[in-house]
Amino acid sequence: MIIKSKFFHENLSDKVVEFIKQKIFTGEYKKGHHILEQEIANELNISRAPVREGIKLLQNQELIKFIPRKGNYVNEFTMEDIKEIYDIRLLIETSVFEILINEKKLTEEDFQNLIKIIDEMVELAKKEGELSTKIMNLNKKDMEFHRYIWNKSGSNRRIRILSTLYTQLQLAMIIDTKLAGNLENTAKEHYAIIEYLRQGDLDSCIKAFEDHILIYRNKNNQ
Repeated sequence: MIIKSKFFHENLSDKVVEFIKQKIFTGEYKKGHHILEQEIANELNISRAPVREGIKLLQNQELIKFIPRKGNYVNEFTMEDIKEIYDIRLLIETSVFEILINEKKLTEEDFQNLIKIIDEMVELAKKEGELSTKIMNLNKKDMEFHRYIWNKSGSNRRIRILSTLYTQLQLAMIIDTKLAGNLENTAKEHYAIIEYLRQGDLDSCIKAFEDHILIYRNKNNQ
């Protein structure tokens, strides 16, 4: 019974995490928004305990910032924060490419699956609609692409770190749509990464990835 209760509690905490993320990524909770435990508990019709746990998880991901004697707020990333996140991501994700190529982790089926995800990203980028909504939908598909690659590396620590960094970048892009750039071109840049992975050309793969994410990083200097 205790185990079942704990499992149920953890599921509710995950539900809280997804609920708050959705509010943030749709722009309903903007940067600096005050997160109120009781308000979320009422909306989800649950107790405050799993809400508190969910908020702690988001604090660990740095999406929520706790200010003593004030409460929890949607984090505000500075341009320096964003540049640092991109720099760390660059170091870790390029090491993932090295694992994939040196250990021949990707099969032809994997390449076809990844190309299919990119095709879907390109189609999403072409669709008409509100920019923030398009960015949110593309972020989900982009996360699917990169998580597929990370998972194939088999490096659990890298996967955890990259997942947290990516979530922070998602928030930054929703807050500042200028970071998004040309969405269709950004989606198509993934094709080069896949082609170099297929060829086993590590240097070109890393260069293509650097060019891809440094476009965003360097927008902070504009």
